Amino acid sequence: MDAERNERGWRGSPDLWLDAAYELLVEGGVEAVKVMPLAQRLGLSRTSFYWHFPDREALLAGLIDRWQAKNTGNLVARCEAPAQTIAQAMLNLCDCWLDSALFDSRLEFAMRTWALTDRAVEQAMADADATRIAAITALFRRFGYPDGEADTRARTLYLTQVGYIALRSNETLEQRMARIPAYVLTFCGVPPTSDDVAAFEARHQEWSGG
Repeated sequence: MDAERNERGWRGSPDLWLDAAYELLVEGGVEAVKVMPLAQRLGLSRTSFYWHFPDREALLAGLIDRWQAKNTGNLVARCEAPAQTIAQAMLNLCDCWLDSALFDSRLEFAMRTWALTDRAVEQAMADADATRIAAITALFRRFGYPDGEADTRARTLYLTQVGYIALRSNETLEQRMARIPAYVLTFCGVPPTSDDVAAFEARHQEWSGG
């Protein structure tokens, strides 16, 4: 087992290389994601990279897959999470805006910047936007909103969050948390109850270790 662990440590692992590639991507954009800087950051040989990936393009594809699984996958899952009211459903979705483990805004910004110079990534982004808007629209429909209204409310909600990301809006957790009830009312027309807000705040304190 020790020999196996040492062998893995010498070459790293796919996830280790992807983690380092993620850091370079969010720090400096896709042009910063190159094999030699990755190897230097990890303290591994350049040839170790090719044990896990045939080339840089395969690594970049892994980053795209990771982004799709995390940001789009989690957003859709939060839209489909159980809720008794539309306000509770909105708060389920708002979990994404407060928990980077569910939705990584730094990664999202880096991907949108990358999409400006890469047609394949641009298409992947367009597909992700469509999937996410469809999921939010379905959430509104689930609670009886007519099709046209559900679509417009979904776009209003989603484009607001994209605006936060594009502008790199800098809010403290306390500021964002304080605005959430009013956002819920704005997006769905129904305010959350005090119990809804208390439950929402409690789970974020738990997730953050507070």
